[in-house]
Amino acid sequence: MAQTLAQKIIANAAGRKSVAPGEIVTCTVDLAMIHDSGGPRRVQPILEKLGVGVWNPEKVVLISDHYVPAVDAESARILDMTRKFAAAQNLPNFYDMQGICHIVLPERGHLKPGMFVVGGDSHSPTGGAFGCFMFGIGATDMAGVLATGETWVRVPETIRIEVTGGLPLGVSAKDIMLALCARLGMDGGDYQVIEYTGDTIAALPMAERMTLCNMAAELGAQTGLIAGDDTTAEFIRNAGADPGDIGRWQNDPEAPVRQTHTIDVAALGPQVAAPHSPANAGPVADTAGTKIDQAYIGACTGAKLVDLHMAAEILKDRKVATGVRLLVAPASLKDMAAAAADGTIAILTAAGAIMMPSGCGACAGYGAGVLAEREVCIASTARNFKGRMGATSSDVYLGNPYTVAAAAVAGEIRDPREFLS
Repeated sequence: MAQTLAQKIIANAAGRKSVAPGEIVTCTVDLAMIHDSGGPRRVQPILEKLGVGVWNPEKVVLISDHYVPAVDAESARILDMTRKFAAAQNLPNFYDMQGICHIVLPERGHLKPGMFVVGGDSHSPTGGAFGCFMFGIGATDMAGVLATGETWVRVPETIRIEVTGGLPLGVSAKDIMLALCARLGMDGGDYQVIEYTGDTIAALPMAERMTLCNMAAELGAQTGLIAGDDTTAEFIRNAGADPGDIGRWQNDPEAPVRQTHTIDVAALGPQVAAPHSPANAGPVADTAGTKIDQAYIGACTGAKLVDLHMAAEILKDRKVATGVRLLVAPASLKDMAAAAADGTIAILTAAGAIMMPSGCGACAGYGAGVLAEREVCIASTARNFKGRMGATSSDVYLGNPYTVAAAAVAGEIRDPREFLS
């Protein structure tokens, strides 16, 4: 029976030759990722009640990223619990304050095609950019995984997104996703697999592919997925790991999919999502002129090295507008170091950007950078739900890093192509 890539990975994890959409199967987990917010403080009490520890410490990755650095006693308590859990469970893969989990995980070579991976975070589909079947689960399910090394899954259907054309000036993967959110809606993925294909995808670097898979969650999908290729293999090798047999983990050409959507990005311009949903997206002209108080370049979708480079293209030899705060929180310490080495950080700070710690920070409403009542922010984050970044009366717009940086310079939302040569 012809199988999609998702079916192949699930069948392998379930010890089967094949699986069919709708079947419920039990799968062996190759890797489990947890972080300080939804990890030890949620799962430890359950494991203690069961009287068990982690089934295989080598297959668990723990990352502190939500409450770092601690800004109050409660944050410090959560981080302390996280560190003690890592020590008690003898976890060799504990990354403390190294960056956002979805970025650190592949940076350290933990992902490769064909893996069945669970994460304790809704943006865990980011791992699908590496040809993994990776999805988010809650604390109760995660406790079960940590205790047994297994979990169940209903085999999903695949919704294919074929992306063609070259990305125009000032346009990035973030714009593709905002356009898809507007077209398909927040439930367009129907808890199935969103698989990205096409010549545009083949030309994208891994960082941009990660944004696409990450925001499959905004489409309501179980996960996003991109089949591995030479670009995938090169990234994994550079992370110090073996990419394995990428040729094995491809779709069968005749494998059926539920539906196919096509998007030609050659005619796509920068997109902005108005409050309070990524589905409220449209061309930047629709919101141009909206005054802002804060611009935020951060999060797993908007502060990787490639994103910092986009912002720097706009900010070079320019200044942040008076009365506007531009906050920049690089996605990981590795990205921050690379941006410092190539001069990007110098460009950002010379323009007036305020550098923030690497972590989830204001994106998830934690720590520094949250919004006051009725403040307006434009951010490179994945979500702009009401109250997510601070006061419930605040407004958050979403855009790509070019657009966020352009707004910081202008003091209002503007088309970034005005600032690009």
